[in-house]
Amino acid sequence: MEVWGGSQLTTRGVAFGGLDAWVYSKPFGNAQHGGDVYYASSCATGRISRLLLADVSGHGTPVAATAADLRTLMRRFVNRLDQSEFVRLLNQQFTELSGAGTFATAIAATLFEPSRRMTICNAGHPRPLLYRAAQKQWQFLGHQAKAGPSTPCNLPLGLLSISEYEHFDVELESGDCVLSYTDALIESNDAGGEMLGEDGVLRIARLLGDRAPEKLIDALLSEIADRYPENLSEDDVTVFLVRANGRALRYSLGEKLGAMMRFSGSLLRALDPRAERPPLPDANLANIGGALIPALGRRWRSGRAASGENFSSE
Repeated sequence: MEVWGGSQLTTRGVAFGGLDAWVYSKPFGNAQHGGDVYYASSCATGRISRLLLADVSGHGTPVAATAADLRTLMRRFVNRLDQSEFVRLLNQQFTELSGAGTFATAIAATLFEPSRRMTICNAGHPRPLLYRAAQKQWQFLGHQAKAGPSTPCNLPLGLLSISEYEHFDVELESGDCVLSYTDALIESNDAGGEMLGEDGVLRIARLLGDRAPEKLIDALLSEIADRYPENLSEDDVTVFLVRANGRALRYSLGEKLGAMMRFSGSLLRALDPRAERPPLPDANLANIGGALIPALGRRWRSGRAASGENFSSE
């Protein structure tokens, strides 16, 4: 079980089950920690990868403390396939901080490697971009809006405790990429002084074309920075890129048993009431049984596809 990330300056790549990831994050000014928080986690068997990108109001030490709390929450759900409770508790955590004026927009995503399905939730954040390797084309990644009156939905975290959050699925083929970023990009200006917005960021991504993923973030930020003098200099800047690598996980029996022993150890340590809550897995066939028998995970994939669960892109 592993959680990586934070709110400090970084430019690096990491690899998780089914995903290669690259993150660029630069706090505003010379601050040690910024308002952008990024995390990636992998479960005990490497089959569940979770990503979080949050743009938290404020800077400096208060946000660093919030980032530490988010890391604890990531660890708590590191073995959970269903991310709905994770997002609900994210909102609850920021609601408790709302008295101090703290809120956040966020993207939470969970990839189940045996099915290649990524579940995404957008809490008031700029829409991610999806790159389809087969078509060599960038597009928005979003969900269909529900018509008619409804309860508040998909608001930034911490605005309303009753807000509901939708989750939608996308199946990633080998080479497909998902690009998430914070609002410094959409609030940048084009050469004529007009704000880029989401459409402008998509237009630039399409102009860059079929770039190697490890070079894409630098190319995108350079293109935006060169268009207007103040671009990317007045706020925290974070870009989070992941690519489906198509590599099937292979673990020996000893590695599987070792993972089970580490998880059992966390359960024993949790007998101490002062200890951290253990990262319990979802009690379903795909998540538990699939750790030892990959075919069970593939059956989950076919079942989800047959149910018609999907996403919309523009």
